Amino acid sequence: MGQMIEFDRPDGGRTEGYLASAGDGAPGMILIQEWWGLKPHIKEIAERLASAGITTLAPDLYRGRIAADADEASHMMNGLDFGDATTQDLQGALTHLREHLGCGPVGVMGYCMGGALTIAAGVLVKDLQAAVCYYGIPPTEFADPARIEPPFLGHFATRDDWCTPEKVDALQARMTAAGKHPVIHRYEADHAFSNKTRPEVYDAAAAELAWTRTLDFLKQHLA
Repeated sequence: MGQMIEFDRPDGGRTEGYLASAGDGAPGMILIQEWWGLKPHIKEIAERLASAGITTLAPDLYRGRIAADADEASHMMNGLDFGDATTQDLQGALTHLREHLGCGPVGVMGYCMGGALTIAAGVLVKDLQAAVCYYGIPPTEFADPARIEPPFLGHFATRDDWCTPEKVDALQARMTAAGKHPVIHRYEADHAFSNKTRPEVYDAAAAELAWTRTLDFLKQHLA
């Protein structure tokens, strides 16, 4: 089982996060929460990644707060400083994985809000080897996907009213026009289809297919 730890931010501050270790010499992963906060569901994903051989650190971007409902989650997400979270919390997580845990290749992966921050990390956090985004797209003025550096895998839903199919098409077109080679998968499902704690949107078949594709992608780029 993993544990809560603290790690340093570049500005000298400290951030808590959930660490699930895969042992010495394993590659690393920065796992980014949904807009609900660092819930048990995210910690379980960290454990699954560790079981697959990837040491995973999930920063607690809300500093211990968990949203009780969608209105509170929206309020907390809108109150988050995305620039600070990316350049301080996520950068600090990368440094911790590399310098303190001895990870070599490190990727970033996130869901919903965390998916948007995954793209932001791919643009603003240097020396990542993979980025896996589940149904999240940041504003272009904050993080232009045309500037994303690591290999990119995106999972999106056709019935998503936030990351709509049109926005996904625009994301893919912008990256492709910049000479990138994004791998984009679309699922006949709703937003958050991989979250089994939300039975109203969870799609077991789509979630399992996305997970298999994710592990295949990570084995290729974090080997």
